[in-house]
Amino acid sequence: MVTVAPRRPRIEFRADDPTLTPNGGLALVAETCRVLDVIGTIERHVGPIKARRRGAGAGELLVGLAECMLAGGDFFTDLDPMRADVAGAQLRAVAEPPASTTAVGLGRRFGPDQLAGLRAAQAELIDRQVAALPRERRRDLLAVRPTIDLDPTDVEVYGEGKERIGWSYAGVRAGRPVPLVWAESGLVLTGTLLAGDQDVRPHAPALIAAAVAALPDGVGRPRLRADSGLFSAEVAGAALAAGADFAIAAARNPAVRRAIRSIPKTAWRKAKGMPGAQVATIDYAPAGWPVGTRMIVRRMKVKAADISTDVRARRRRTFDPAQLALALGGQIGHAYAYSPIVTNLTGSAVAIEAWFRDRAWVEERIKDSKLGMALRHLPDVIFRRRSGQRVDLRVCLVDGVVDAALPSLLSAWADGLGALLPGRVAAGRLACGLGCACRAEGFG
Repeated sequence: MVTVAPRRPRIEFRADDPTLTPNGGLALVAETCRVLDVIGTIERHVGPIKARRRGAGAGELLVGLAECMLAGGDFFTDLDPMRADVAGAQLRAVAEPPASTTAVGLGRRFGPDQLAGLRAAQAELIDRQVAALPRERRRDLLAVRPTIDLDPTDVEVYGEGKERIGWSYAGVRAGRPVPLVWAESGLVLTGTLLAGDQDVRPHAPALIAAAVAALPDGVGRPRLRADSGLFSAEVAGAALAAGADFAIAAARNPAVRRAIRSIPKTAWRKAKGMPGAQVATIDYAPAGWPVGTRMIVRRMKVKAADISTDVRARRRRTFDPAQLALALGGQIGHAYAYSPIVTNLTGSAVAIEAWFRDRAWVEERIKDSKLGMALRHLPDVIFRRRSGQRVDLRVCLVDGVVDAALPSLLSAWADGLGALLPGRVAAGRLACGLGCACRAEGFG
């Protein structure tokens, strides 16, 4: 006799009742904005942006746009269906966001004074969020030296009329957002937008100084973490001048490779949290770098059969060219992939390498947000006007503050809320969060 388990009835979730809203999660955003006084803070620092007092001011404009993005809006026209959501108006921080055409017009009114006010508002919001954290969370956050991740990325766009766009090394028309993130808190401290063919290094000193200045009082000495695109003595010196230490991925040039070859076999130690990897340090500093610079190297043994034969494969760059040739030629059975960093940090090389490897976290946030919100989603009319683009960055930073604040500030707001937060926060990060800085104009 065969027993067949009864099938469970199919459950269907729908929101076809006009008295319901699909954006109920914005109630959490509204409460976060109330706790942080996001709208009021922006209004006080920016001041009026139009002669009449009717309609949205600077605070309501930015928060209304931020709510639209957090709800999954991709274009300015997404403001219009949000305005028509009568049920949702009772839950949002901005009950009646401006129409899409109005939002574009108001964005053009942000001149240098208004943008300076937005910088000050952003700094105050960061301070207020940290102060509003639960005591234990705030204590833990301030007990750790802050990490500032400087991580540019390229975003392919379409349209010849868009501003700050250039041809990247990959042969696509792109913008190059450069966000600086306080890694432990998830907050974007500052950022800029360059063209896809612009070098980030000349702009790094001003960005690093602004990011360090945006950190709240009471934190320890910051640690700057950056990829090989920022490999230069000037960037390292700028970090020290701003009161931060540095750890920067080294370019694999001939001098760096010679230094790696000089590491004795007895110097290698097991890497932390990466099976099969080894770490070593060497007193090597590139020419012109600050006193106290050293190099930390991670290596991973790779079987010859697992090495790609495609010359475009990124991992091929991590191998010593001589070892790579022998492995591909069948003379040896394996080769080592090397990942060097240069730093002035003292202490265990194994611990520093493991900390530096955590850069992958911010890279994943950027990748996720690029999938949902990219530069190409902005109308060309905005990209032809710098002020509109700068306002868009401020919207992104407001999103970042709200997104980072949601889990900690609202965890005690209502029993059972924690079950709702992960999905809401993940959606917010995908829609904008950090990566909305992928459409950023710099802080000046």
